[in-house]
Amino acid sequence: MEIPYDPASSPCDPTFILVCAPCNVICSVVFHHHFDYKDQDLLNLIGKLDENASLLSSPWIQVCNAFPVILDYFPGSHKKVLENVKYMEAFFLEKVKEHQDTLDINNPRDFIDCFLIKMEQEKHNKQTEFTTENLLITTTDLFGAGTETTSTTLRYGLLLLLKHPEVRDKVQKEIHQVIGSHRDPCMQDRANMPYTDAVVHEIQRYIDLLPTNMLHSVTRDVNFRNYHIPKGTAILTSLTSVLHSEKEFPNPKTFDPGHFLDKSGNFRKSDYFMAFSAGKRSCLGEGLARMELFLFLTSILQNFTLKPLVDPKDIDVTAVNNGFISVPPPYQLCFIPV
Repeated sequence: MEIPYDPASSPCDPTFILVCAPCNVICSVVFHHHFDYKDQDLLNLIGKLDENASLLSSPWIQVCNAFPVILDYFPGSHKKVLENVKYMEAFFLEKVKEHQDTLDINNPRDFIDCFLIKMEQEKHNKQTEFTTENLLITTTDLFGAGTETTSTTLRYGLLLLLKHPEVRDKVQKEIHQVIGSHRDPCMQDRANMPYTDAVVHEIQRYIDLLPTNMLHSVTRDVNFRNYHIPKGTAILTSLTSVLHSEKEFPNPKTFDPGHFLDKSGNFRKSDYFMAFSAGKRSCLGEGLARMELFLFLTSILQNFTLKPLVDPKDIDVTAVNNGFISVPPPYQLCFIPV
């Protein structure tokens, strides 16, 4: 991944580059397109995503999330969220129309093509879930979830590495021992890089990206710990309760890659690591997100040393919003070529 910098390695805000890169990955998967970073469509979509991420983490939206019945009766920022979603759905509707005109059922190019082929196969099934409406909703969800969560995690991760230069140095040492400087990182490298793998996991654990997870609904009546939960009940689960569990992670409020390392320095899996939720309805893009986080982070640290503008001890890593999503504070840094 190329990060623009001038010869003096001047300070920059990494937000834009860290959202464009994963955005183009998910766009390639969903509708087989790679945007130029100056493309106005890309800038508009990123703007809507960024605005929604901020709005969804506001106290008012958290009230709406817990009590959705009030949405139809009160004005508020939730209406702007819905407007932004409609904008994105309209954009993807145009992409669907383009795909319908050029579809080759024997050569699907992307997610939209595969969905359209399935729609054709089930066109006589009155119970089918493969409809244009569901295609638009799913495509918008994939785009939003596949862009905002990964970019925010990367942005927060770089901030934590600025705060903890000793961790950054150990990752760079492992990168140069395993990968070197003459080839790009690949996923096969992760098995030989336990410390880097632990750092990626610890970033996700520490930032607690989605504290109350995505809204779920029970599909049948459930009895759980003496509680009766009727079919259709909306459920909010606390991922914080496991990611910051003192039972599993000593000093959970401390950023420490050792939480995922055994005494021999090998990577240690944990059943409490639920950054992608758990169960059958866990994050659809978990595999893709894991690849992106590892490859983007190692690529950056293979080529650049991260230099903060202030003393590391003065860097504040407290989230500025942590309602729906944990948003890191704005910051700048210098990318110094290795």
